[in-house]
Amino acid sequence: MDTTKYQGVIPAFYACYDDIGEISPERTRNFTSHLMDKGVQGLYVGGSSGECIYQSVAERKLILENVMSVAKGKMTIIAHVACNNTKDSQELAMHAESLNVDAIAAIPPIYFRLPAYGIVDYWNDISAAAPNTDFIIYNIPQLAGVALTLPILKEMRKNPRVIGVKNSSPSTQDIQMWKSEGGHDFIVFNGPDEQFISGLAIGAGGGIGGTYAVMPELFLRTYHLFHEGNVQAAINVQNDVCQIIYKMCEAHGNLYAVMKAILNKQGVSVGGVRKPLTSLMPEDHKIVDEAYQMINSAINKL
Repeated sequence: MDTTKYQGVIPAFYACYDDIGEISPERTRNFTSHLMDKGVQGLYVGGSSGECIYQSVAERKLILENVMSVAKGKMTIIAHVACNNTKDSQELAMHAESLNVDAIAAIPPIYFRLPAYGIVDYWNDISAAAPNTDFIIYNIPQLAGVALTLPILKEMRKNPRVIGVKNSSPSTQDIQMWKSEGGHDFIVFNGPDEQFISGLAIGAGGGIGGTYAVMPELFLRTYHLFHEGNVQAAINVQNDVCQIIYKMCEAHGNLYAVMKAILNKQGVSVGGVRKPLTSLMPEDHKIVDEAYQMINSAINKL
């Protein structure tokens, strides 16, 4: 299998709202074009950064349709399709396949604690609804409340469409375990942005991250420096990235509200965040300005 389309820097796509908080097709297309122009490998659409759990099935379809209208055939598109019930997840999976995305992805079911075989059935049912599309397991135990385990992964590997894991657990050891179990062609994406270079070092083929979209230049540079063998230079850029993330996390408002405000200063309007996510407070604007300047300074050093 040619796995090159799943390597590199893949920003998690933010939900684009209009001024009254509804999905904006125009802003969705503009944001897609903006990230494409930055030279990223692809986009991860409809995941945590896309505020998927606060959107209807129809809204999630609308977002993906507008992303694909710009990106189809030009960059890798992974559509996260999980809902907290199998029926809606299958509907989104079928829709994503009809648009010819490269892969679909899914978190495990949340709230009710299912046994391992229940999680496997859920993922396989979703995959069966898109039988011609690659499937990526999304491991984010700190939010889903359920962790991927080796026995579950071994069972999922019986499904030939399962080609990788998006790993957002804090331990880089997990990346090594999934890669070791999956083999040479198995794709593992680093999730935590603060450990991007560490994930690459232990076996990740690339990364999918929630902060990439406000500073893709820094992640692209880190990726290329690492693969050129210039590890110390890559570490230096990674350190700049971490300092920016720490600064953004000082805000009282939700991190995505902060990053959307930074994008607005960069000339890209994507609206705010959807309740119950918290909007920026007045004191947060100073943090937005500082993070924006830190991003510019780090890019200017490249």
